[in-house]
Amino acid sequence: MQYKSIPNTNLQVSPINLGCNVFGWTADKNTSYKILDTFLDAGFNFIDTSDTYPWWVNGVGELSEEIIGSWIKLRNNRDKLVIATKTGSKNKYHPEDISSKHIFKAIDDSLSRLQTDYVDLYYTHFDDKVTPVSDTMCAFEKIIKAGKVNYIAASNISSERFIASMDFALSNNMPAYIALQTEYNLMERTTFETIYHALIKKYQLAYFPFRGLASGFLTGKYLNESDLNKSVRGSGLKKYLNERGMQTIAAIQKIAKKHRVIPAAISIAWILAQPDITAPIVSEKTKEQLLPLLESTKVILDDEDLELLNNIH
Repeated sequence: MQYKSIPNTNLQVSPINLGCNVFGWTADKNTSYKILDTFLDAGFNFIDTSDTYPWWVNGVGELSEEIIGSWIKLRNNRDKLVIATKTGSKNKYHPEDISSKHIFKAIDDSLSRLQTDYVDLYYTHFDDKVTPVSDTMCAFEKIIKAGKVNYIAASNISSERFIASMDFALSNNMPAYIALQTEYNLMERTTFETIYHALIKKYQLAYFPFRGLASGFLTGKYLNESDLNKSVRGSGLKKYLNERGMQTIAAIQKIAKKHRVIPAAISIAWILAQPDITAPIVSEKTKEQLLPLLESTKVILDDEDLELLNNIH
């Protein structure tokens, strides 16, 4: 496994980032353990979660972190992992919140659930759009100095607020964001390629795209409206059931057959082939689904493959 260096840090991460939003939702505790074991045994080390995963199930979330923490304690493998978690997302009981008051409590609660003294990477999960960036960044500086967090990152944030946060931190010689998460996949390219890619370059950031499979559409199992009932996420995929979507699926399936992998692996391989991508986030609800998807790191798309996929858009 060839790990990637995150700029401006001492972190070395695998080229796939395991999204753990399904833990406690579509994957119970034992299934989640098997997914984590499979991921680590295959040589990968980068785990992504949040304090509110999955809040839509129980109102608060917390289950994903609790499952990961109990697995770490059972396996005694904290030193083998790079753990990222997040705060600031809403749940049933509070809105989005990246105030210092919320951050100070949230990090202690996350560390307790994860059963660790520190997290490698701590995200603002969602920007509440009202907290002054100075309050958020000063809070992050304090928890870094306290040894609870090594580095900070941002997700689901406007370019304007992100730039303001970076400029405040850098001008005051404070810890700044070292990574960014946004949605990026074959169906959703515009926002990253026209806005956030330039920020990645400007600030020399790592980039961890989420929804690499467009919420499952790029697996190829949703070809008509009746297929949308196949999963809990299916109802949100109707927007892709158009000519462009079908052309994309056909191209992916053709290339997957050529490389002898599942279509989903081609979708992730395409992301890995794009400039300045560090590690896309992937999430599966069983180890059997995860294993063939990890083969994406071994797929080398040639010029013909890339031209076929890119020309659709």
